[in-house]
Amino acid sequence: MNLSLHQNRRERLLTFISNNSVVLVPAAVELTRSRDTEYPFRQDSDFFYLTGFNEPDALLILSKDNSGQTASLLLCRPKDQLAEIWQGRRLGPEQAKAVLGLDALPVAELDTELLKALNQKTTLYYAQGTYAEFDAKVAATLATLRRYPKRGYVAPTVQQDLRPVTAEMRLFKDQDEIHQMRQAGYISAKAHKRAMQAAKAGVWEYQLEAHILHEFAMHGARFAGYNTIVGAGENGCILHYTDNSCQLKDGDLVLIDAGAEYQGYTADITRTFPVSGKFSPEQAALYQVVLNAQYAACAKVKPGNKFKDALDAACLELTKGLLELGILQGDLEQLVKDNACKTYFIHGLGHWLGLDVHDVGAYKVAGEERPFAPGMILTIEPGLYIPTGSPCDPKWWGLAVRIEDDLLVTAQGHDNLTDLVPKEIAEIEALMAQGHS
Repeated sequence: MNLSLHQNRRERLLTFISNNSVVLVPAAVELTRSRDTEYPFRQDSDFFYLTGFNEPDALLILSKDNSGQTASLLLCRPKDQLAEIWQGRRLGPEQAKAVLGLDALPVAELDTELLKALNQKTTLYYAQGTYAEFDAKVAATLATLRRYPKRGYVAPTVQQDLRPVTAEMRLFKDQDEIHQMRQAGYISAKAHKRAMQAAKAGVWEYQLEAHILHEFAMHGARFAGYNTIVGAGENGCILHYTDNSCQLKDGDLVLIDAGAEYQGYTADITRTFPVSGKFSPEQAALYQVVLNAQYAACAKVKPGNKFKDALDAACLELTKGLLELGILQGDLEQLVKDNACKTYFIHGLGHWLGLDVHDVGAYKVAGEERPFAPGMILTIEPGLYIPTGSPCDPKWWGLAVRIEDDLLVTAQGHDNLTDLVPKEIAEIEALMAQGHS
């Protein structure tokens, strides 16, 4: 673990808050799956970003006094031999200084330390509404401070949402984060290529998902960053389809949207390919329209441009292509003006990416769409979906195509972190032929 990295993030966060303030960042809580079993623990992204600590039942307290002096404290679970035999190892407060660079106390002292931290402070920064139990704890502490002024208690008079501060920090990735996301992209790319080669008629969607998750784990990414989508045939028209319960059939396209989570950071890749290993003429025609749109949108990802520039470029290519295929009719200029392609392109073009698959960061600043800047990482993912019954020739019905890559904005333009997965028609067919041979 890079102690200086997380220390620098905490110090930078403290530069954004006013004097005589306190910051509270709770860890995530364990969630019950059924009776006495839990879901795999996933740390709160802000807490992980600031500490690198991956245990529940913890709280980070950062404070700044009237003179600008700062302090940091971690409250965490104590070492407990019996509990660790049953549930796994704990770091414990005694090791926190060496491992995390943080002074620490047992979480049993949370009530006392919370009261001390909030007392006499002017401003409290925290993400209210994230964890109900912690909200109740803070509310009770504030009530105590207000109830007993004779004890010298004074509650903060200002409460600020911490999320805009941490979101702005997290939007711009440092070199360590870029490394993790590049590795997440590399692992995810290998998994997509493996799935392409494993696909054939009779295979189940969940079996392709199993190939993907196995490839993730074999390269150090035990979990996916989100539920894997494997949609064959018309299932691809369901944007967040995760049943993954149908068999692949010859003549189907398969849409896979999957990304590995590597050391907290996730990739997000979508590829679409034919079960048979060969695109039909209709599949190839529609696919090429989406690919042209993705290339056009990616070309707009550079400093100073905005998501709207990329969206406009994608929509122009989608509209031109749909018009040429006869799926849309009319005048190109009017169709573009009317956003006619949105009949079949039914979602946004992309989103920020990082510790969360739909990562934090404002898309608008002072009411204006913010320009791309170096250090941002985002997805570009145009798609076309033509479910049965659509107002076009039935030969297009049931086709769904989405192509998605992860782009790092650089000073010169962008760096595609996920371009190891083929997306040209000939390249996909060649890769699948290797798997089918």
